Amino acid sequence: MPSDLNMLLPEIINLRKELHTYPELSGQEYETAKRIWKFAEKHAHTARIETFGKTALAIIYEFSKKGKTIAIRCELDALPIQEENNFAHKSVNIGISHKCGHDGHMAMVSGLIFWLEAQPIQKGKVILLFQPAEETGKGAQMLVHDKKFEALDIDYVFALHNIPKEPINSIIITPRGFSAEVQSVIIKTKGKEAHAAEPENGINPALAISKIIGEMALLNHTDSHLDDFAVLTPVHLWMGEKAYGISPANAELHYTIRTWNSAQMSDLTSKIEALVEQICRMHKLDFSLEWLEYFPASINNTECNDQIDKAALENGLEIIEKNHPFRFGEDFGWYSKKYKTAMFGLGSGVDSPALHHADYDFPDEILDTGIRMFASIIQNILE
Repeated sequence: MPSDLNMLLPEIINLRKELHTYPELSGQEYETAKRIWKFAEKHAHTARIETFGKTALAIIYEFSKKGKTIAIRCELDALPIQEENNFAHKSVNIGISHKCGHDGHMAMVSGLIFWLEAQPIQKGKVILLFQPAEETGKGAQMLVHDKKFEALDIDYVFALHNIPKEPINSIIITPRGFSAEVQSVIIKTKGKEAHAAEPENGINPALAISKIIGEMALLNHTDSHLDDFAVLTPVHLWMGEKAYGISPANAELHYTIRTWNSAQMSDLTSKIEALVEQICRMHKLDFSLEWLEYFPASINNTECNDQIDKAALENGLEIIEKNHPFRFGEDFGWYSKKYKTAMFGLGSGVDSPALHHADYDFPDEILDTGIRMFASIIQNILE
């Protein structure tokens, strides 16, 4: 079991609060990456730092003998949410804040520097990976298609996510996978504008949109225990203008769709495309579908899950096993397509505000636990 990490917490807490104070949106994490770089330059004396794309960076420890390569991944980006908290480290960037806990994830992975600097590890390679743009699903996708990143020859990728409403410092293991497959779609329709007094002279999309919403609702299978689990959530609707003399021509309908795996998602998207085409042709509307913000399902490799379980037992932590993934999207699934991967949950307290809520703040009490978990996983694989 890794030891002597508690004395490092003040520096790690200070970094966490600094990152929280200066959040940046997906794809714009330039200053955040600089802060991590400066922290690594100060403390990672035996590592090298490499960059990928515009803001991704890796702190790489390569030991003397050949062995496995382990990447520990965290996220750089924040959310477009105005913070409601009033503590000293609150966000100074209007309308932007760390409401998913990525500040804490970065602090934990940065905290591993102190442990790695002190370890007599003889073989293998450890990569502390700081990834941009998780919230838009683009960061991990960029990295797995980057030739320079591919050349790192990674064997395993591990990550965690803090989980509010679960006992603090508990470890949540999900054997079937960590997170859902998520895809968003914009359905655009185009009819013909007319005077509101003579709508029969135009093609108003309202009835078609109503029919699409009704048919999409029938595709829901919201019981998480079902293998054909599917959630289709309408998130935005636009039609016409606030002009009461005009029967509108155009409309847009936005959905987010969730399943447990890629095969289900492929089947569901085909059904959606077919029903939209059928309804729009029936109502003589032109239409298009734009698929975006794709988050592949995060698959937990059995060997990797066993390592998480072993690390939790070694550290005397409560283990909570879930029989199905979390419903939220997580672009960690891109790594699952190429590497042995696993992601686990770290309980952040039953009274913690929920993720993406304006009053959320990452609990510093779980920093040490996250560091110990990752350190145990690294130690057990490279020993």
